[in-house]
Amino acid sequence: MHVQDAHWSSAAAVAPGGAAMSPTVGNRRADAARTTPLRVDAQRNLEHVLRAAREVFGELGYGAPMEDVARRARVGVGTVYRRFPSKDVLVRRIAEEETARLTEQARTALGQEEEPWSALSRFLRTSVASGAGRLLPPQVLVGSAGSGGPVGSAEEARVPQQRMQPGGGELRPASAGADDAGVGALLEVVGKLVDRARAAGELRADVSVSDVLLVIATAAPALPDAAQQAAASARLLDILLEGLRSRPA
Repeated sequence: MHVQDAHWSSAAAVAPGGAAMSPTVGNRRADAARTTPLRVDAQRNLEHVLRAAREVFGELGYGAPMEDVARRARVGVGTVYRRFPSKDVLVRRIAEEETARLTEQARTALGQEEEPWSALSRFLRTSVASGAGRLLPPQVLVGSAGSGGPVGSAEEARVPQQRMQPGGGELRPASAGADDAGVGALLEVVGKLVDRARAAGELRADVSVSDVLLVIATAAPALPDAAQQAAASARLLDILLEGLRSRPA
């Protein structure tokens, strides 16, 4: 597994011409682009760009250039920049949507499965099958309250760019932004799944929320053949689930 060589800094967005653009200006343009009604062809192009971005970033990481996204979407790179004034804006859009997707999957498992282990394993199988783990933002891998602490080194996580804290091994997000609320919601609902399974004695006592999210990130390999990818993900997840489960002493 490799580190995403990604652009994840909100310090300054860069316009296609190379001029610096403040995050406020970039975010304002992105917000306006989301709320302004689109023509049918423009809406279709936007859907193509978002679908292509998920595929390209999922396969190559968030370090993939915008030109690759445009090529996959079969549009000009200028079309991509008209909707997303910088790569940072597009990356955040994809990460926010995938975080919300995982949160909904966790809530569904929590609400529809009475058995704690069944709820946790259902969430993991659904999320891994969806491929959302390849697009997790770095915030979700930060050790949260009650999560058990650090989750490892930057080389271990296939997520957008992460920075190491001086003198420590804990992963930290390169920046904190408006998507923190979405990350918090995901951590909260996954925390409930973990707490229930641990309280029932079915989850190892040392397994944290961060560990569960790392399973999602690592059990969704990007392979060129869809059938091979599905088989590999299912096999790897079976092995990881066995490692998470509590065993009698």
